[in-house]
Amino acid sequence: MAIREVTQRYGQTLALNRVSLDIAAGEFVVLLGPSGCGKTTLLNIIGGFAEPTSGQVLIGGRDMAGIGSKDRPTTTVFQDYALFPHMTLRDNVAFGLRMRGQARTARSEKAEEMLALVGLAGRGGHRPHELSGGQRQRVALARALAVEPDVLLLDEPLGALDLKLRRSMQDELKDIQRRVGTTFVHVTHDQEEAMAIADRIVVMNGGRIEDEGSPRDIYLKPKTLFSASFMGEVNRIRVADGRAAFGPVSVGDGTLCLRPEAISEAGKLRIGPCRIEDAAFFGSHVRAHVIPIAAPDMRLVVNLPQAAAPALGAVLDLGAEAYVLLKE
Repeated sequence: MAIREVTQRYGQTLALNRVSLDIAAGEFVVLLGPSGCGKTTLLNIIGGFAEPTSGQVLIGGRDMAGIGSKDRPTTTVFQDYALFPHMTLRDNVAFGLRMRGQARTARSEKAEEMLALVGLAGRGGHRPHELSGGQRQRVALARALAVEPDVLLLDEPLGALDLKLRRSMQDELKDIQRRVGTTFVHVTHDQEEAMAIADRIVVMNGGRIEDEGSPRDIYLKPKTLFSASFMGEVNRIRVADGRAAFGPVSVGDGTLCLRPEAISEAGKLRIGPCRIEDAAFFGSHVRAHVIPIAAPDMRLVVNLPQAAAPALGAVLDLGAEAYVLLKE
């Protein structure tokens, strides 16, 4: 699939600004960004729910201009699942096949196959109200996959689930995608969710693509300050003429970005003595705020080891193991 110079305007509002993106067959791509960044607008254009002001969407080399959502080789899973309450799960999953004229026996067999794929074997005769939120989400996924789309679009489908169930469904979603091999394009504003499921993350901001790459590259090697800040916590430190507020650093000039977990007493890029201002136990680590003694106006976030028991006011000699230097 290819997106070519797609622009979308709503009156004076520029929702998408010349967005271009190639998505390989079988790839799991996550569109990530804050509310209003354009990610859902882009998903709607791919799915045929909106026509772009300019630009092209090509699926399988075919230009989708003028082709409505029901005639595109795509299906969409929405956050509210949109299941038919009066239908059995089997009939819900088979609905798209029914609309395509497939015979009842064949579509029922396919529906049962899809329900088994999502872990609901033998539940075809049940109705949506008998299921949990996570199970209803699986039914919506099975219905979307039953018609064998080239591209499956997911519009924040896990957003209504609680944290524990959402994490479980993230694992299941990734496993199902690997088994069926369908191209998935998933929209979310949740950074952890994006990192858990994506082959590639596309970070959007202000109607444009800010950054794209594997979860590891987006987190450890962000290309822009927005991307660095949006993907979890980061300490941003201005460096000019080879100096930061806490002292000289030989990294060049720009904004030094340090992840909290990259700061430790063993770090090679030295920050120097820092006083602990507060600390809280987060299970996997201790999250602390520290103030460099040489820069009393600077406040850094540091993730200390799980076993650490830092006393308030104690001084640690800190440095950074890894960093990224970005230009404005």
